[in-house]
Amino acid sequence: MNIALIGATGFVGSAVLNELLQRGHRVTVLARNPAKLAARERLTVVAADAQDTAQVAKAAAGHDAVVSAYNPGWSNPHIHDEFLKGTRAIIDGTKQAGVRRFLMVGGAGSLFVAPGVQLVDTPQFPAEWKQGALAAREALNWVRTESALDWTFLSPPILLQPGERTGQYRLGDEAPLMNGEQPGSISVADLAVAIADELETPRHVQRRFTVAN
Repeated sequence: MNIALIGATGFVGSAVLNELLQRGHRVTVLARNPAKLAARERLTVVAADAQDTAQVAKAAAGHDAVVSAYNPGWSNPHIHDEFLKGTRAIIDGTKQAGVRRFLMVGGAGSLFVAPGVQLVDTPQFPAEWKQGALAAREALNWVRTESALDWTFLSPPILLQPGERTGQYRLGDEAPLMNGEQPGSISVADLAVAIADELETPRHVQRRFTVAN
C-alpha cells in the first residue's frame, strides 16, 4: 500500500513507521521538520504542517490510506486546543485529498469503564493526561460523524509502554481490556502491529477498537 503517516517522529508514530516499512509498504511522512527522519527505502518525507488543511490535502493526495498518530506533545500546555486543531485539519485534508481510508490513534480516556462512564471522567484519571484525553474523546466524536471516510479509531489500552514486538494482541471495542483485576497493556511495537493489520485487513471500518496483549 501507499500510506500517508502523520506523527512519525512520536512514540506511536515511529513504531508505526517501522512496522509499515518492514512489511513492504510505501510510506509518505508528513513532518514539520523533515530533517528529523533519516532516509530509508520506500520512505518519502514531505514538509507539511498537520494543522494546515491545505498542506495535509496536498501531501495525502494519491495515497491508499492516511494514518494519524498526531499528538502535539503531552507537555504542551496547549495540547487540548492544538490536538483538536490538528485533528480537524487532518480529517478535512484527508477528505479534500480524496482518500477514503483513515485510521486515527486516539487515547484510552474515552473507553467506557461502566455504563455511561468514560475513563477520563473518573476521579483517578491522572491530571497530567486529562487535557489530551478530553481532546481525543472530542476527536472520536467528530470522526464518528464522517460518513465520507472509511475511518477507524484505535484506543490503546490503559498501559502503553516500550517493549518487544510479539506480534500478538487481543481485540476489544468500547471498554478497556483487562488482565484479571489489572489494566491491560501493550508494547508500542505490538500496537503498531495492530495498526498495520487493520490497514491490510480492515475489520473495524467506521468503528472504534482497542487492543492489549
